[in-house]
Amino acid sequence: MDEFFFRRYNPASGGQANCREFLAAQSQMNSQPLDLSIIVPAYNEEHRLPKTLDCIVAYVRSHSYRAEILVVDDGSSDQTAALVSAYGQRHSELRLVSNGTNRGKGYSVRHGMLEARGEIALFTDADLSTPIEEADKLLAALGNEGYDAAIGSRAIDRSLIEVHQSVVREQAGIFFNRLVRWIMGIGFSDTQCGFKAFRRKQGRIIFEQQRIERFGFDPEILFLAKRHGLRVAEVPVRWSHDAGTKVNVVADGMRMFLELLLIRWNAARGLYPRAHGS
Repeated sequence: MDEFFFRRYNPASGGQANCREFLAAQSQMNSQPLDLSIIVPAYNEEHRLPKTLDCIVAYVRSHSYRAEILVVDDGSSDQTAALVSAYGQRHSELRLVSNGTNRGKGYSVRHGMLEARGEIALFTDADLSTPIEEADKLLAALGNEGYDAAIGSRAIDRSLIEVHQSVVREQAGIFFNRLVRWIMGIGFSDTQCGFKAFRRKQGRIIFEQQRIERFGFDPEILFLAKRHGLRVAEVPVRWSHDAGTKVNVVADGMRMFLELLLIRWNAARGLYPRAHGS
């Protein structure tokens, strides 16, 4: 199926809670499936992770999900791995996954998504710039509306942005998204929000084929979703800018632009083959 489906999904409003290579993955994929996997890529996050993990564990338990939380340590030089290991001894839902060395956010997300055992796999930023309770909206799109994937969006309803970026960063993001639309041919309002969920079975081919390892991976996985005929909902979510962001507007922005061209080049070279019947 070559046609790509997406829609801006506006869920009914509801109450909000306060809390804001991979061969080894094959054995995990064959284990008993869970309802939900939450993947948190982390690089030197020892200070932000405790609050984040408390919020995610509380969210999972409040919904009675059969769930796992995978923190993917991207070669941190601080105590991130030790903190997660200690936390996991108290919370059975938590599992540490290690990249060994620093590879980038895209690699970390890919690693976590391929390790996931949940029927739905969701990844979120370590700072919870989108509160984990907003996962309800993405899960509703997958469960009630039948989508294969749902992505958080800051652009559909900017009144949901609780703490804005600087004007420079915000305008740079808007400009980059226009480039994504033009170069990638995907019509989303916001590709860069780090809050996305996929049905594991349908989305696995995306992460198996993903090649971008750093911040430019979001356009690639959405391009692959289009290529493989996944139905994707774009969902407005609450979001707050965190001053501790590791994205450099100039350096990372230039790299991400070049990665857009690389994605197109990869496609032209046949590096993203369609699965039979897609």
